[in-house]
Amino acid sequence: MKYKLILASASPRRKELLEQVGAEFEILPAQGEEVITDKNPRQVVMELSRQKAEETAAKLADEHIVILGADTVVAFENQILGKPRDEKKAKNMLEMLSGNTHSVFTGVTMIIIHKDKKEICSFVEETKVTMYPMKEQQILDYIRTGEPMDKAGAYAIQGKCARYIQKIQGDYYNVVGLPLARIFYEIDQSGIEI
Repeated sequence: MKYKLILASASPRRKELLEQVGAEFEILPAQGEEVITDKNPRQVVMELSRQKAEETAAKLADEHIVILGADTVVAFENQILGKPRDEKKAKNMLEMLSGNTHSVFTGVTMIIIHKDKKEICSFVEETKVTMYPMKEQQILDYIRTGEPMDKAGAYAIQGKCARYIQKIQGDYYNVVGLPLARIFYEIDQSGIEI
């Protein structure tokens, strides 16, 4: 029996990634307030992905479904860099990342609901990203594009900032927002079909 996949996120990037691999899914985003009880980036993404998946699961009475919750953060020297509040904050973040290596963590929680039971599969994927040094004018020009303003760490690897990415170690798609191969590997390991 095929399981229905539910994405517990309104992220357009996550939606595009699932569409890219031909997944059939529905979107039912979590709406609740995020509660963070830790400062460790790995723990934060695990906590938030689980909150999203559980909130969405609580709204559903269906059987044979997989609820996919995910959360991504950018961290430099173990400090989480969220979405910049303003251009000044974006500039500070980009100056910090310029010429350095940082980590992108995505926490994934999948709640698999069978007829009579519920399984939870959770993991964290880390990708290291190294950026070439950026001159101040390059940073200011990039900020003027508006792209950094709704992105964790103030950049989009799949956007205009790609020209400054020196190398990545790990899953590129994890940086975009969803470690696709690992997700589908875990689904395959659970023995279900979506």
